[in-house]
Amino acid sequence: MQYRRFGQLDWEASALGFGAMRLPTLGAKNQIDEPLAIRMIRFAIDHGINYLDTAYPYHGGQSEILVGKALQDGYREKVRLATKSPVRIIESGDHFDRVLDEQLEKLGVETIDYYLLHGMRVARWNTVQEHDLLARADKALADGKIRHMGFSFHDSPALFREVIDSYDNWSFCQIQYNYMNEEYQAGTEGLKFAADKGLAVVVMEPLLGGRLVNPPDEVTAIWDAAPVQRTPAEWALSWLWSKPEVSVVLSGMSTMWQVVENVYYASQSSVGMLDEADQAIVAQARDVYNAICPIPCTQCQYCMPCPNGVDIPGVFALFNRAIMYNAMAEARRSYSEMDGGERASACVQCQVCEEKCPQDIPISQWMPLVHAVLGEGEAYDPSLCPVV
Repeated sequence: MQYRRFGQLDWEASALGFGAMRLPTLGAKNQIDEPLAIRMIRFAIDHGINYLDTAYPYHGGQSEILVGKALQDGYREKVRLATKSPVRIIESGDHFDRVLDEQLEKLGVETIDYYLLHGMRVARWNTVQEHDLLARADKALADGKIRHMGFSFHDSPALFREVIDSYDNWSFCQIQYNYMNEEYQAGTEGLKFAADKGLAVVVMEPLLGGRLVNPPDEVTAIWDAAPVQRTPAEWALSWLWSKPEVSVVLSGMSTMWQVVENVYYASQSSVGMLDEADQAIVAQARDVYNAICPIPCTQCQYCMPCPNGVDIPGVFALFNRAIMYNAMAEARRSYSEMDGGERASACVQCQVCEEKCPQDIPISQWMPLVHAVLGEGEAYDPSLCPVV
């Protein structure tokens, strides 16, 4: 395993961090395959991963419990543990304190190494200020319940700078970043700004929720023609590890094989590992993806549950697969097998999901088009697509 400086702290983090948002399940999101998930996490730690990330809402509230079990038997001492305060549901400063105590109990620890305000965007940043949550964070730091304070982020570069400049005790931040998102949300601008301020930068969604792992033929042709052969995942991760400002790249792994592969890739990583020719190849892949991917959904599940039962990430995944992989018949068949209440046709345009979407997707505008193409057999017309 390779290690990288974690901002201004006297500690080096593994190049790869384990994200506990996409653990293996037995079907339902909150039914984690506990034995397999624990084996995966411990395998990762045994092979050098020392940064483990979870959050209050992951897997319907079960992720922190599972992580706590995985860290028994001496594994707690081998890692730095990160979790997040669910700002979206916090109603007061006292509520912030109660949730933190609940998280400590679920994780089975006395201290959380890295605590984040979860998913900062305008509404949540307003909540932080309204309830003076940064003062509560200072008290938690003083009491030893947390060791370092940070935030994860899904909004504009301007808000990103405001959040960083509003508090002196940030040690790190977490941003969505990959070769498709250089100018999206915090982007490269935010990456450099945070690093210049001395913050460690943890990267989430390095593979865009898995979208960059199984590319369409047009992108596969680019990778196949490259002088140095890498898997699509390795290209995406290497692009991030090449940047000196990146402290940790998180991967939400669902299978043991993904853990094995990613640990190997991390062991070969280094700053500047992609040269100019490699960077040009990645840029070609980016251009092709931008041309053919209709809906920028990362399958993060933040939009769920839908009040009306629509499987928003599911129907979007089918739609993107149909267009990007020229698999319309397969997608329509899978769509027809979905429960009627889960299909796009069940959307009532309430827009509750749009308030939660980190990608700012106009979900309610997409739903009629998705159903027309997948459910009613209409031809796909790109000119009808909503603009994100």
